[in-house]
Amino acid sequence: MRSLKLFVLLFVILSTKLFAQTESEIIGKWESDNKDVQIEIFKKDGKYYGKYLWGKEIVEIDGKTSKKDTENPDPKLRSRNVIGITSLTDLTWNGNEYTNGKIYNAPSGDTYGCKVWIKNNKLNLRGYLGFSLLGRTATFHRMH
Repeated sequence: MRSLKLFVLLFVILSTKLFAQTESEIIGKWESDNKDVQIEIFKKDGKYYGKYLWGKEIVEIDGKTSKKDTENPDPKLRSRNVIGITSLTDLTWNGNEYTNGKIYNAPSGDTYGCKVWIKNNKLNLRGYLGFSLLGRTATFHRMH
């Protein structure tokens, strides 16, 4: 009986470590499961950010040349390339998920609230207007 209790305790500890999300797990390059956008997430000054690496809607017909940020609400930024823009900003780790972020959608020029969590090796990015319930979630896989 004591062996069984020890086994159960070890199993719980190991499975918690295997399945628990760690704060730095978000860092790296990710591609949407639809294969229409690629981002790179990095940490700066204690917060997490993401920049566009590539996207079906942000490149010209040749598939490589970046489109300009023509829909940006700030006229001074409309001539910049979309590729390389830091579009995901100010995410903070709360011990469970990344919250209080903003995501800029260059093709529309709109900015939304966002949160991110990782489950089953997938990055889930939820953009929303006002409340998390009023939004959409995109799923990403890690690029190798």
